[in-house]
Amino acid sequence: MTFDALVKGAHCAGCLAKIERGVGALPGVASARLNLSTGKLAVVGGTGLKPDGVLQRLHDLGYEGVPFEAGASLDEDAREGRFLLHCLVVAAFGTVFTMGLTDAIWYGGDMDVGLRRLFFWLAATVSVPATLYSGQPFFLSAWKVLKQRRTNMDVPISLALVLSLGLSVWQTAEGGGHVYFDAAVMLSFLLLAGRYLDFLLRNKARGAARHLLAMQSVLVRRQAGGELETVAAADVNPGDRILLTSGERSPVDGVLEDRGTELDLSLVTGESVPVVRAAGAAVNAGSIVTGAPALLRVTARVENSLVADLARLLEAGRQGKSLYVTLADRAARAYVPFVAATALAVLAGWLWTGSGFAHALTNAVTVLIVTCPCALGLAVPAVQVAATGRLFRDGIFVKSGDALERLAEIDHAVFDKTGTLTLGKPVLENCDAIAPAILEQAAGLARASSHPLALALAAAAGEGPVTPGVIETAGSGLEAPSPTGIQRLGNAAWCNVAHDENGASLWFRDGSAAPVHFIFRDQIRPEIRQMVADLHRRGIVVEMLTGDRSIPAGEIAGQAGIPLWCATVGPKEKADRLRALAARGQRVLMVGDGINDAAALALAHVSIAPGTATDISQRTADMVLRGSTLSPLVEALDVARKARRLVVQNFILAGLYNAAAIPLAALGLVTPLVAAAAMASSSLLVTLNALRLVPWRAP
Repeated sequence: MTFDALVKGAHCAGCLAKIERGVGALPGVASARLNLSTGKLAVVGGTGLKPDGVLQRLHDLGYEGVPFEAGASLDEDAREGRFLLHCLVVAAFGTVFTMGLTDAIWYGGDMDVGLRRLFFWLAATVSVPATLYSGQPFFLSAWKVLKQRRTNMDVPISLALVLSLGLSVWQTAEGGGHVYFDAAVMLSFLLLAGRYLDFLLRNKARGAARHLLAMQSVLVRRQAGGELETVAAADVNPGDRILLTSGERSPVDGVLEDRGTELDLSLVTGESVPVVRAAGAAVNAGSIVTGAPALLRVTARVENSLVADLARLLEAGRQGKSLYVTLADRAARAYVPFVAATALAVLAGWLWTGSGFAHALTNAVTVLIVTCPCALGLAVPAVQVAATGRLFRDGIFVKSGDALERLAEIDHAVFDKTGTLTLGKPVLENCDAIAPAILEQAAGLARASSHPLALALAAAAGEGPVTPGVIETAGSGLEAPSPTGIQRLGNAAWCNVAHDENGASLWFRDGSAAPVHFIFRDQIRPEIRQMVADLHRRGIVVEMLTGDRSIPAGEIAGQAGIPLWCATVGPKEKADRLRALAARGQRVLMVGDGINDAAALALAHVSIAPGTATDISQRTADMVLRGSTLSPLVEALDVARKARRLVVQNFILAGLYNAAAIPLAALGLVTPLVAAAAMASSSLLVTLNALRLVPWRAP
C-alpha cells in the first residue's frame, strides 16, 4: 500500500531528515521518502498504513500535509512564489529606508539629541512592521514546530530577528546606545533573497517534471453511447474511447481506433519531427496529435501510463541518500543545540567579564545570526536539484540523487552490444548477391515468422505473399511444401549445412538445390564511436560484453573503437565479470537494455538503461535515457563530475564561513548588521555556485 502527501513548509535537509524519520517510525510504514523539489512525500507500507496517521504525524512535526494532487501541487508552488516575492519586496523597501535613516543618524555630525532620537523612532516605525511582515516565512515555520516542542533552523532565525528589534527598541527608549533596526530588516531581506533564489532554482529545474505530473489531472472527452462527455483523465479506464483533436496531448496510453494521424512524440522519443501512425498503432501518453482528430482506445489507466512512469522516475531521485546528503543531515540535526549553546555561552561570558546586559545580548544575537547554517543546508540540495533538472532537460531521467555521486566516481564502463551499442534491428547485408527469385521464395517463408532475422529478410524483399502451408519449428526454422520438394529457411543444421560460423545468418534450401546463405548485420548506432572516444578522453576504460558470437561481436567492437570485449557471455558471466571488476576496486558503469542485463545492472556501481530497454532493465537502472540515442551519457558524466566539485566547493565555503565568523561574533568584533550580510551572503554564494550547472538559455 502506498500513500502520497503534499508537504508544505519543508525547505532544507534538516526538514527532510526530520519528516522521513518521524513518518518512517509510524506503525505499518515501511519507508517514507520526501522529495524537496516537488514537496511530495511517498509513504510505502502494509495494511496497517493509515493516511490520516501520516497527515497527523506531519502536523505533529510542525508541517502541513494534504493528500497529493498534481494540479494542487503546481498551484501551491505559485502561491509560495508570490508570498515569498511579496515578503521580499517589503523587506527591500524597509532595508533601503531604514539604512538611509541610520546613515543620516551616524553621519549627521552634531545632530541634536532630540532629532537623533526622533530619527531612531522613525526607523523603528518602518523597520519593525517591515521585519515582522517579511519575516512571516520564518516566524510561521518556527511557530509550527515550537507548538510541537520541536525546533528547526527557522527558530534561531526568528529569535535573532525578534531580539534585534527588541534590543533596538529598548535602546531607543533608553535614549542611547546602538540600535540595529537596519540589521534586522536587512537580515530578513537577505534570508528571503536566498530562499527566493532557491525557490526559483528549484522551480526552473523541476518545471518540466512537475508538468508531467499535471498531465495526469487534465480533462478528456470520452465517448459514451455515441455522445461525448468531459471527464477527468483519472476516471478513464482501459477499453474507454477518448477523442483527441489537433494540439491535444494524450494523458493515457492507447491504440488508434478508427484511423491514423500525425503525432508529436518528442516527450516519448526525444525526436521533434512529427510521425504518422496508422489505425491500430499504439500511442503512448505524452504524445501530441498534430494531424487529424483521432479516437483513442485506452489500454492503461493514467497511473499506469508512460507519463506516470516518467514522473515516477523523476520523483525517485532528487533527494537520494548520498554521502553528502547524509553529512548535511547530521550537521542539520546538531545545528539548533549548537547555536543555542554557543549563544548562551557568549551571553554568559560577556556578563562574566563585567559587560552590560545590552552589550552581552548584542553579541549573543550576533552569534545567533552569524551561525545560521543555511549555506550548509543548501550545499547539497541546490546542486542536486540543478543537476537533475539539467539532465532531465537533456533527456536523462535520474532515479536517485546518489546516482550522480556514484556516476562521478566511475573509471570503467561496460556496455552490452545488441540493442545498446547497436540498433538491435538486423539488416540483410548480401542482398545484392542473391538472385531475386531466390530472395522472393525465402521471403515467402520469412513473412510467416516474427523472428528478427525473418523480419529483416522480409523487409529486404518488400511486400509479397506468404508461402502456403508454412510450419515454424522453434529454434530451427520454417518449412513449406514446394513443387521441388520441401523449402526450408533457418539455421545451418535445419538446412543440412555442415557448419555456420556467423551467428547472424539464415540458410535457405529448396528441395535438393544448393543452400543459399543470407548474412545479416546489426547496425552500430551512429553516435557510438564518438561517445566511446569521449569516454576514453575522460579516463574511462570501455569494455563490451555480449552473448553474440565472436565474428559479429568483433566487428561491432572494432567499429566502436572498443579494444576490450568478450563474446558468447551469458547473464551469469556478465554478473561474474561485474563482481570481478568490483573486487579489483573498479567503479563500474553498466549500460544495457535486455532482460539478460538486469543482474549486471544491479551489481554495477551505477547503471544506465537506454529508453528502448526492457521494463525490468529500466526499473533496475539508476538512470534512464529518453529515446534511443546514447549521446546524453557523456553529458551525464560531465554533469555528475561537475556536481561533485560544486558540492565539495559548497561544503568548503560553508565551513570556512563558520570557522571565521563564529569566533569574530563571539569576541564582539562583528555587529548584527555585518553578521546578517555575511550569513546571507554565504547562502547566496552556495546557491549561485549551484546555478553554474543550469544552462540559462531558452528551451
